[in-house]
Amino acid sequence: MKIPLKIESDRLEDYLVADAVIDHDHPLIRETADRLSPTGGTEVDVIRSMFHFVRDEIAHTVDAADSRVTLMASEVLREKVGLCYAKAHLLAALLRGQGIPAGFCYQRIGVLHGLNGVYVAGLDRWIRLDPRGNKNGADAHFPFLRQSSPEDERLAWTLDPAKGEIDFPTVYATPSSAVVETLSSAKPGPAWYEGILPHAP
Repeated sequence: MKIPLKIESDRLEDYLVADAVIDHDHPLIRETADRLSPTGGTEVDVIRSMFHFVRDEIAHTVDAADSRVTLMASEVLREKVGLCYAKAHLLAALLRGQGIPAGFCYQRIGVLHGLNGVYVAGLDRWIRLDPRGNKNGADAHFPFLRQSSPEDERLAWTLDPAKGEIDFPTVYATPSSAVVETLSSAKPGPAWYEGILPHAP
């Protein structure tokens, strides 16, 4: 079920910033963003292409049983692996590199789950996209965007409030500090993420 989104900042330029984590000024990010942008494609075509790339071509750490820890967008792209947060960092960087505002959304599903909020200028509205990867029960898809009605949001998980699962409605301009601190201090190794992931943005 789609929830009303709250935008942390009214300034779209805040959702285009390059920083230490969303390093879309990195040559690898720029080259990949240019390659993924369909020639003559619409804004929606570009967003769809980048979403599918991150969802399908970047492995989720848990699905892949991968021992590496990735945080920065360029690092996620280089290693081709990351947790949901890291994959959201990469999708935001790719989109921002093409001038498309993108931010960060969160859900609590046992632990914190990270996804993206993306501004579609042609529709003058924000949508949520979940590039986690469709394994282990996840089933996220690109929505069918229509001018006249809200999009059919297709995120990875259906939340169960009875289990304490929460949809946080804010689209943040920067990644959660709790997420950044957790990934920055994590030590690579088997199941390194167990017991250390945050529960709130």
